[in-house]
Amino acid sequence: MNTRLDHHAPLVFDTRELGRRPGAMKKVSRSVPAPKDLGIIDVIGVPEGATVELALRLESVVEGVLVTGTVRAPVAGECVRCLEPVRRELDADFQEMFSYPDADTRTARKDEAGDDAEDEDVLELEDDLFDLEPVLRDAVVLALPLQPVCREDCPGLCSECGALLADDPDHHHEVTDIRWAALQDLKQDLTNPLNGAGDDADKNQEK
Repeated sequence: MNTRLDHHAPLVFDTRELGRRPGAMKKVSRSVPAPKDLGIIDVIGVPEGATVELALRLESVVEGVLVTGTVRAPVAGECVRCLEPVRRELDADFQEMFSYPDADTRTARKDEAGDDAEDEDVLELEDDLFDLEPVLRDAVVLALPLQPVCREDCPGLCSECGALLADDPDHHHEVTDIRWAALQDLKQDLTNPLNGAGDDADKNQEK
């Protein structure tokens, strides 16, 4: 069962001033606290409670109210290469139609797209109110990177010890090819006078 919209909720907007007059328009600016899980969970997103700046244009059309807007908000996450914090500002645009409950928007859309068009989810006004949250979530997620990095040329972490390569560009580890390990041991024996031939010479002198 659907719950009625609360006109006091931060992301609920009232369109009554438009009066169903096609062409009527109003602009709305609002700062709201970010809802929980606004972004890509466990990757990057807008911290819960952070200030989200909204600039909207509400335009009355025959089928309902066309909402065009922009969102600006801080985002935080973790670099996928070096695991350092990633913080930046997000700007995203969006547009969505909120239909009047009695408007036959599905038929209108089908006529425009053709008989084979699939049904789309239609967002409707409720007592001249609309909830922007689902539209905001879609806009933010689409604007976020799936693999955030602290910088485009981030070298990441050393695969051997986990050191931050950005702090030490010359960082490396000596790696010995196992195929040459036996020859390396033989070389050490030949260059050490206390091993091998040296011991045999001492035994000959004793005889």
